[in-house]
Amino acid sequence: MRKTRLALVSLLAVAVAALIADPVAAQTSASAELIHGLNGKLLMIAIPVTVLVEAILIYTVVKFRNNDEATPTRENRRLEITWTIATAIILLFVGVASYGVLANENVAYQPQAENAAGNAAAEDPVVVRVEAFQWGWEVFYPQAGNFSNGNTIVVPEDRPVHFRITSRDVIHSFHVPDMALKQDAMPGQVNTIKTVPYETGTYQGYCAEFCGVAHSQMYFTVEVVPQDEYQQWLDQQQNSTSSA
Repeated sequence: MRKTRLALVSLLAVAVAALIADPVAAQTSASAELIHGLNGKLLMIAIPVTVLVEAILIYTVVKFRNNDEATPTRENRRLEITWTIATAIILLFVGVASYGVLANENVAYQPQAENAAGNAAAEDPVVVRVEAFQWGWEVFYPQAGNFSNGNTIVVPEDRPVHFRITSRDVIHSFHVPDMALKQDAMPGQVNTIKTVPYETGTYQGYCAEFCGVAHSQMYFTVEVVPQDEYQQWLDQQQNSTSSA
């Protein structure tokens, strides 16, 4: 019995230590920060519940392993009330935490709400139009003469970016896993997602909706650069477009 208790205590200690010692990794975007933060909060609930359930299971197996005849269970109202209240508290926590993320504009963008609030100009967002087709991507910058940059998206660091995504033919899906961005590309419809890139670098994107024989070749890249470097790149693109 002492060995069993020691094993249970050790398992619980490892779970608690994992939660405490887990370092806070740098997030690549506002969307990733929200989603990963929610995942961490849910793990703080899921791990203790898992440890508790497994501990009860192990205790029951060890304690009653030699019982040849089962005895009927007895009603315990105090225990039933306790786990009912505990379940309600857990579900309430999960609901509130999830709503705070799902209602955020960097996860579930609502252009109508932004227009009503009139804060688009104050934030000065970068607008990028992404058009999917079988089997590739074309990127446009409508704020800078609507020039095209092929399948490479260049955006500035620490500045709101609006991706306006559509399709020319069939349903595709715009997906950048490292930035926690995902949105369907629908023909005849423009879907917008918003985020704020935090970390400079190059991020791989691809189509996450099976769209035909060359679906696996539908890759694109997102390059996050400092604001001054982005402005220089933008000026070069505009000059080359105007000279052409």
